[in-house]
Amino acid sequence: MIREIVQIGAPVLREKCAPVKEFNEALWTLLDDMKETLRHAEGAGLAAPQVNVPVRAVVVDVDEGFFEMVNPVMVSQKGEQYGPEGCLSVRGKMGDVVRPDKVKVVFSDRRGNRCSLVARGFFARAVCHELDHLDGVIYTDKATNVRDER
Repeated sequence: MIREIVQIGAPVLREKCAPVKEFNEALWTLLDDMKETLRHAEGAGLAAPQVNVPVRAVVVDVDEGFFEMVNPVMVSQKGEQYGPEGCLSVRGKMGDVVRPDKVKVVFSDRRGNRCSLVARGFFARAVCHELDHLDGVIYTDKATNVRDER
């Protein structure tokens, strides 16, 4: 099911999200809906608070593949990249953000199995952007040169 993506100003986007405690059908439905919503919106990532669910779950869809991360934690970062970002919850705007060039994240999959991944370049940017949402941070908090999207 395609869910509504909440926009900047919605209180849920500023909350520190609760960890997922139960790996069950409700979580699986949320993750499936987030995937469908993300693909419909043609974005690179979506965090649960963006669909008005304040839990620590994100999906990322980039060239490297589609990833679901539950209770993700960044354990290392390296390098630096500076570039443009937009957000499905901040329609029509874009800004430049400094992000790590390489990150390692540990997380659980939809069944509660512990996993890790290393992301570089745009993949790392997308992961960092989505993890920020879980702590109530929106990219415009970090961006310079925020402007209307062309």
